[in-house]
Amino acid sequence: MTATEFRRKLYRRGSSYETTVPMPMLFALDKGKKYNVVFGFEPQVNKWFVKFEERA
Repeated sequence: MTATEFRRKLYRRGSSYETTVPMPMLFALDKGKKYNVVFGFEPQVNKWFVKFEERA
């Protein structure tokens, strides 16, 4: 379980996506769906991770 976790909406802004996530990380996402970006921190290993959740 993460000690710190927060979500941000991923959305298009003009011809690009919101800049909180580098475009190469989005290669596997379906461009026709909406997602939340979940940032989490694992204190045991002192690392951050990023995952994507589909929004309803």
